[in-house]
Amino acid sequence: YSVSVLKVGYCSPQTDGTFLADGTISLITGTRTILVDTGGPWDRDVLLRSLEDRGLTPGDIDLVVGTHGHSDHIGNLNLFPSAQTIVGFDISEGDRYRPNQLAQGQNYSVDQHVSVIPTPGHTGQDVSVQVLGTSAGAVLVAGDLFESWSDENTWRDLSLDCAVQEVNRHKALRTADVIIPGHGLPFRVVRT
Repeated sequence: YSVSVLKVGYCSPQTDGTFLADGTISLITGTRTILVDTGGPWDRDVLLRSLEDRGLTPGDIDLVVGTHGHSDHIGNLNLFPSAQTIVGFDISEGDRYRPNQLAQGQNYSVDQHVSVIPTPGHTGQDVSVQVLGTSAGAVLVAGDLFESWSDENTWRDLSLDCAVQEVNRHKALRTADVIIPGHGLPFRVVRT
């Protein structure tokens, strides 16, 4: 498998108390073709062009994972009606929802290399996608578990449950070699 970033997200606080935000869009290719987060509805053309640049159409996507239900992460789900969809702890194929154990803390195995793992905190139903065996090692497409490589404590301001998110962040830092955050460039995990 390989993992590439189609669009780097951002999150920028504004002086009026609002913030500008758009989620990172990632593509996982291998045995299956997986899109992680679709960006906001305003990203439609960028997303379609990025797929086209790689010789892909929306019909080529087998699985779309929305790391959580915010519009800057799932704003283009409608472009992939034939793909299996995971948003938070819900797994569906069209209008058929599949039972799973994500809400009970169990991973959902896509295959031997790719798993969807529950990583709540930012919201109550966040997930991340773990990809093993890439040329960069274990890659975690983390959604808003990590806002960016330099989020220090700013992630806390956007967290529903800081304690739970902190536990999941520490787990991620122990198991991933590379993390793709929800609003920034990928970063390599350095262990000392």
